[in-house]
Amino acid sequence: MTVNGSTQDNDVEPRLLLVFYLREVLGLTGTKVGCDTTSCGACTVLLDGESVKSCTMFAVQADGADITTIEGLATDGEFHKVQQAFHDNHGLQCGYCTAGMVMAVVSLLEEQPNPSEADVREGLEGNLCRCTGYHNIVKAVLAAAGTGGGAS
Repeated sequence: MTVNGSTQDNDVEPRLLLVFYLREVLGLTGTKVGCDTTSCGACTVLLDGESVKSCTMFAVQADGADITTIEGLATDGEFHKVQQAFHDNHGLQCGYCTAGMVMAVVSLLEEQPNPSEADVREGLEGNLCRCTGYHNIVKAVLAAAGTGGGAS
């Protein structure tokens, strides 16, 4: 598989979850382990451009895939537009859900470049945040899309 543009070739146990492969084998700890049941979304990564919850996917299932984690979004030291929008709009508090939330938003905006507030709320229903109440997260997503929001 390719992870953040780098080819990876490792022998792994067939039952090793993708989230643990990323964290423990590759040392990419931005992807978090939250619930282990796909309920919280803290483990969200992009697999061939689509958001997936890596806590319920085996690493071997990603054989041949292109994986992007939060560590792979920035380019030349510059935040991805979604990361920048979360920063500018205070779309995080404790930060535990942020990586998964950002990855889900990147996928959402790829599928829906001009979402409404309702589209954003529906698109993020699989990612939980226990700190923010979602107002600034939604504002950050709309700002990244250029359809509203913006730093206050």
